[in-house]
Amino acid sequence: MLKNSSKSYGWISIVIHWLMAIAIFFMFGLGLYMVDLTYYDAWYKGSLDLHKSLGMAVLGFFIFRVFWRVITTQPTALAGPKWQQLLAHWMHQSLYVVMLLLMVSGYLISTADGRAIAVFDLLNIPALPWHVENQEDIAGEIHAILSWLLIALSVAHALAALKHHFINKDRTLKRMLKVDNVN
Repeated sequence: MLKNSSKSYGWISIVIHWLMAIAIFFMFGLGLYMVDLTYYDAWYKGSLDLHKSLGMAVLGFFIFRVFWRVITTQPTALAGPKWQQLLAHWMHQSLYVVMLLLMVSGYLISTADGRAIAVFDLLNIPALPWHVENQEDIAGEIHAILSWLLIALSVAHALAALKHHFINKDRTLKRMLKVDNVN
């Protein structure tokens, strides 16, 4: 089933979730690798171009994910204490906000010099017609902080899913792995 139901996530939600998870951790690793490169390193420009292109692709997936979330049914929250349901809701909202701010800060770093971002040499994302003094440095600091925050939130999110699976023994993780046969 492509679409979500009240009991399970559909393939579209599942694929987007896992593609973004893989991309985020890959981008984080690539970002850590890039900060140690000097201008004269062989892969300095290539890693930067890849990071920017993937960042714009992830932004596209993110926009689609938000759109999909708005237009499709969301599975019913599983039983549990109200505080856990509220915490899960705020965790998901925090993940979305941090992802968006992270991508915006990356865009602001990349376009601080007024040049467009070339996405895999297929299209160009134009820079804003204005910039802030020290935009690259300010956005860079914000980007670094948000990167670590997103990883921390993602790890907490994964640990919560594992807690649901192994301790609560509920369907939370199974719904996102499509091993839950409940329709």
